[in-house]
Amino acid sequence: MKKIVAIAAFFLLMQAFISAQTTDLRLGFQVSPVLSYMGSTDNKINSNGTNLGLKLGMRAEMFFRENYAFITGIGFAFNSGGTLHHDIGGQIWTHSELPNGVDPTFLPGVDLKYNLQYVEIPLGLKFRTNDFGYLRYWAEIPVITLGFKSQASGAIQQTGITEDKIDIKKEVTSLSLSWGIAGGMEYNISSGTSLVGGIGFEKVFTDVTKDVDDDKSKGFINNLVLRLGVLF
Repeated sequence: MKKIVAIAAFFLLMQAFISAQTTDLRLGFQVSPVLSYMGSTDNKINSNGTNLGLKLGMRAEMFFRENYAFITGIGFAFNSGGTLHHDIGGQIWTHSELPNGVDPTFLPGVDLKYNLQYVEIPLGLKFRTNDFGYLRYWAEIPVITLGFKSQASGAIQQTGITEDKIDIKKEVTSLSLSWGIAGGMEYNISSGTSLVGGIGFEKVFTDVTKDVDDDKSKGFINNLVLRLGVLF
């Protein structure tokens, strides 16, 4: 909890500093499809499926030079996560209440699927070109995103058992931190209004999964984001 408070305080201080340096402000919204998958530091736990999710939210761009800006905002990431294949199995989701008839000791070869939702606050730098007719090109490098878990459900797939919509909030850490990069273009449709398109990559570098006796590995999430939005 102390780490969460310290990181949140850092983000608030940075946003206060950014506001003090701002000379121009643009606001926008994003509706961005996301393809995510999970991985692990244990070579006996591997990715075995992707999630198709969505990012919705508001973005703010605060320019301190004509083509250089701090970026921040707030939004939701829906259906993040993926599926992890456990070669060995064992007691893994021990913090959760499993459905009746499901043995808490999973068989070797079990697939555990994570469907996660986060409230996200990004902080980063944006660089853009001058106008090329109606177009500008942009890059965001780097972007650090603070995520707060809001929902978590899971599914179990193993021989003889298929269970989904299991509440696994207690199996997932409350806070996530990711770094990312993105690039694309803006198309000016009217004075001060632009459509935004691009592609980005995000990696959650904090441990997503909580440790148990049979699984002390570090789980992480990778996101491939198709950036779609509008700026005013």
